[in-house]
Amino acid sequence: MKTKPHVIRTKNFAADAADFILKQAHKAIGERNAFRIAFSGGNTPRPVYARLAAPGHDLQWDLLRITFGDERCVPPDDPDSNFRMARETLLAPAAVPEKSILRMRGEIDPQIAAQEYEDQLDLTARQHGEPIYRHDLILLGLGDDGHTASLFPGTAALEETTRRVVANFVPKLNAWRLTFTFPLINQARHILFLVGVAKNPGLIERVLEGDQQLPAARVNPSAGEVTWMIGD
Repeated sequence: MKTKPHVIRTKNFAADAADFILKQAHKAIGERNAFRIAFSGGNTPRPVYARLAAPGHDLQWDLLRITFGDERCVPPDDPDSNFRMARETLLAPAAVPEKSILRMRGEIDPQIAAQEYEDQLDLTARQHGEPIYRHDLILLGLGDDGHTASLFPGTAALEETTRRVVANFVPKLNAWRLTFTFPLINQARHILFLVGVAKNPGLIERVLEGDQQLPAARVNPSAGEVTWMIGD
């Protein structure tokens, strides 16, 4: 059964999204003494990350475990790197300790990078007696073709049932991407879609109605919640 998403429309997108993330962080730290969050890339989360980096938040950055839902196959200082965007807007300004950050290595062979990332997540899960790594919050975006993370329509990663992280070739971009798969995404306690004001309302409606042709509609956590934060 598909989890019914909670939809929040807001004129204060960055502030409300940052507040939502902070609330989830405090809840997780209170319950488990750690907050596992997966960042998304693109331009939409940029002001949200900058807001989180602003002084005044009583967030214990050393208790965060920051992962990345996907990454471009480029070095970490490349303008296209999701990690670079997160580093410039949040990780460096907030002085987040390196041990709190698990970066996807976009600069090495994509297959090796994906396996390495999966192995690191699996190791953490085993150390905590979990069958699979469970995020407290995964941030996701929505592409104009309905993709989320780097799960694009018509690509092999959509059909993955066991791997948690894969290298996914995207023909329309003629490029490899590293991405979480649905088996990992759908383990999350909470998923937050961050959707900018310019996004096609018809596309959002199709995803919310569960149109399986759109990868984002296949986000359906087995024991978690889904929230959409949409700029108004």
